[in-house]
Amino acid sequence: MTDQSLFAGAALRRLRKREGMTQAVMAERIGISPSYLNLIERNQRPVSARVIMQLVDVFDFDPRRLREDESIGGIDGLFRRLNDEQFADLGIDRDEANELLASAPQAAAAFARLFDAKSNTVEARYDPLVASRREIERWRNHFADLDAAAEELADEMRLSRADFGAAMTERLREKHQLAIRILPREVMPDANRRLDFHARQVQLAETLPPASRNFQMALQIAELEQGDAISALAAGSSFEEETARRFFERHLTGYFAAAMMMPYGRFLRACDATGYDLRVLVRRFGASIEQVAHRLTTLQRVGQRGLPFFMARVDRAGQFSKRFAGASGTTLLESEYGCPLWKAHQAFDQPDRWHVQAVDLEEMAGGPSHWLTMSHAISSLEGSEAGQFSIVLGLEARLAKDLAQARSVSLEENAATMIGLGCARCHRLDCLQRSLPPRGTSLRFDRVSRAKTPFSFGN
Repeated sequence: MTDQSLFAGAALRRLRKREGMTQAVMAERIGISPSYLNLIERNQRPVSARVIMQLVDVFDFDPRRLREDESIGGIDGLFRRLNDEQFADLGIDRDEANELLASAPQAAAAFARLFDAKSNTVEARYDPLVASRREIERWRNHFADLDAAAEELADEMRLSRADFGAAMTERLREKHQLAIRILPREVMPDANRRLDFHARQVQLAETLPPASRNFQMALQIAELEQGDAISALAAGSSFEEETARRFFERHLTGYFAAAMMMPYGRFLRACDATGYDLRVLVRRFGASIEQVAHRLTTLQRVGQRGLPFFMARVDRAGQFSKRFAGASGTTLLESEYGCPLWKAHQAFDQPDRWHVQAVDLEEMAGGPSHWLTMSHAISSLEGSEAGQFSIVLGLEARLAKDLAQARSVSLEENAATMIGLGCARCHRLDCLQRSLPPRGTSLRFDRVSRAKTPFSFGN
């Protein structure tokens, strides 16, 4: 995929005004024509690498200031806030949000700051888990330095699926003087892994399947060898509570472990060669369905991008316990509950296969509306009392034509299942599955007739 162009007209206009220059003078200083600078300032042309270098050389300009929108999560972060139900009656679409961010990024940042401050009042208490997820979204779930370090370590250890566990065991033994010991369930009933420095052991539960056992060993290496780098990365984020930072650190540790199991270059090449065939990727990298699904949301390396998937983990009640939007731009994960017409909740009935569905998200939800989603049920490790979840992957339908899992599904928009962001946030008029009226709408009551749907609303 091609890298996104950088439009930063407002930042250049502020720099020019700060320096007290006309467009003609500034254009001459950085070696472009006044008409071209005018187009850049009006966001009709992107800022090229050459112009950025000239700004740095001539004005001692910090190029990070060109990406002012990153502080609020870019267009996805701004639109998520504008898409809040309290603004539902305004009908703000993604194009309007884009215009605001492009023409007045500081005004957009001021709005985001006020919105977040209001959300963190006593009535809507600060949620460290949500704060950590927002930080992951700000990075689009791609951490280039961790990916590069994991890939370098994987190459150094010559990791492959066949000998991954053996290589991890050898690394822990030689570099850290730690042995792997598998303990029975009755000895370690409440943990998957434990580091016993006194015995010089990494103790693993016998109930762990091979993919989880490998992941736990990779986690241990991440903590031992990348702990300082991960802590430094987490320390650079602005969290109100230590708990949020700890959640973020835990995510980064898992990110590094998964990047060792599925090194970026090799994993992306396998995706391209197989049409992102999920069954093949699980087998080829000795990973679990959940691990592969999460890895697919991270493929945003500059110059070597993969398809922009989103991923979620949903329970039988429709609650999200994991959600990663990646670079997808989806708003499908923004509700506390999903739509009952979405097959993400039906995977539990047939747990041994992928459930593929094209969906059309209602326009008021914002963002892209036509998606291909794939869901598969998984279980946690413990027998009859195992936790049950559905892993969901999604990709814009216009990008999905070459996917292995899309071969038997129509990607025509008129063939997609119409869904919403849960009944309370959905404004579709004719849904027979509706359980609740949409918030913020006026209901109509008719003494003469009774509609087929349980609630009547709208004009």
